[in-house]
Amino acid sequence: MATFILTIDWTDQGIRNVRDAPKRSEAAKELAKKVGVEIKDIYLTSGAHDILVLAEAPLGDHITKFALALGSLGNVRTSTSRAWTEAEWTKLISELP
Repeated sequence: MATFILTIDWTDQGIRNVRDAPKRSEAAKELAKKVGVEIKDIYLTSGAHDILVLAEAPLGDHITKFALALGSLGNVRTSTSRAWTEAEWTKLISELP
């Protein structure tokens, strides 16, 4: 399974209804399951972004479906990055020509 990091920012609608965030987080986990994504961790963060999600999926397509479905609800905007563990990127680098 590939690892992905989603940085998430609340929209105006999302922050106005911030008290509902715990319920929305649980609903997001269920949504993720429906499109083949496993949410590993969710963090409230300070700084440039509001929330950080660590997720796993067999393909980037699954993450894209999740991000599009989540964003379409109007509470958040997402940005997604593929992440490699140290062991994975060490192997990747060792295979360079």
